[in-house]
Amino acid sequence: MLTPTAEIVGAAARAGRGVGAFNVIQLEHASALVAGAEAAGAPVVLQISENAVRYHGALAPLALATLAVARASTTPVAVHLDHATDVALVHEAVRLGLHSVMYDASTMSYADNVASTSDVVAHCHAHGVYVEAELGEVGGKDGVHAPGARTDPAEARAYVEATGVDALAVAVGTSHAMLTRDAAIDLDLIARLHETVPVPLVLHGSSGVPDADLTRAVAAGMTKVNIATQLNKSFTAAVRAYLAEHQDVVDTRKYLAPARDAVAAEVARLLRVLGA
Repeated sequence: MLTPTAEIVGAAARAGRGVGAFNVIQLEHASALVAGAEAAGAPVVLQISENAVRYHGALAPLALATLAVARASTTPVAVHLDHATDVALVHEAVRLGLHSVMYDASTMSYADNVASTSDVVAHCHAHGVYVEAELGEVGGKDGVHAPGARTDPAEARAYVEATGVDALAVAVGTSHAMLTRDAAIDLDLIARLHETVPVPLVLHGSSGVPDADLTRAVAAGMTKVNIATQLNKSFTAAVRAYLAEHQDVVDTRKYLAPARDAVAAEVARLLRVLGA
């Protein structure tokens, strides 16, 4: 069932549970993510990144298809625009009916970040849309960030109060697009941020975090946990395995189906790791 992000993330934050937020690149991903959430009996956030929009050449086709998949689900599903740097894209997401956006102004100066994010928040809140933003740098995004980046709790609180954002992505030791699961996250910092920042915390780059530390991160105060690369690994491995055994196959459904199933299984597993 299509459910507002605010409702899903807010309920999880109050209960001390994690929320899995997974990226949609193709329709197969959307259906796999929902199937995994239904198997786990947990809510889920389906994310469409600005990079995915660029890949498809437009937001509307993928967004509308993802919204349709969400509506047909038996578990609560929100649809979210992730890592948008283009304000026009944010406005389009609002018009299309997405529940939330992550506006990324982290490469701007602090003052410009606050000003730009505040404008986005005003527009989104006027339309009932939830806004996630980023103050510090999360590692590895196009080489701009470093895994050693850390969000200062006092600055994070001031930023939330200045912008009015509903959730905050914080830097605690993760890095985007990690292929290994050995990121060392700062659990003490997560706890301090949780105590200081008045909105739910978001962990980006979570594919590089071992299962046990994902569970600990949620226990320390993390709520929304973004995972993309880990699922891409599962998808690609299943395609490779199928094609290795069936080298004459040309029907794409033959190898996309096991890839979709592999992602669904991994989503269900990860949602249990997060206590979702």
